[in-house]
Amino acid sequence: MSYRSLTTALTLYRSRTLTLEQAARHGGVSTGKIAAAARSRGIPVREEEAEAIETNVAE
Repeated sequence: MSYRSLTTALTLYRSRTLTLEQAARHGGVSTGKIAAAARSRGIPVREEEAEAIETNVAE
């Protein structure tokens, strides 16, 4: 993962061009890591995607 690809993925996620899963693949990280990166930068994670992450963690 490069800083540039992560930044691009977050920008595309924020603009709703990519889903969280697509942004994670683009950035080369897990969905949990991209969600944490988004939140740390003040980008809200869409509720339905946050619920899916929590479900996957619980399983």
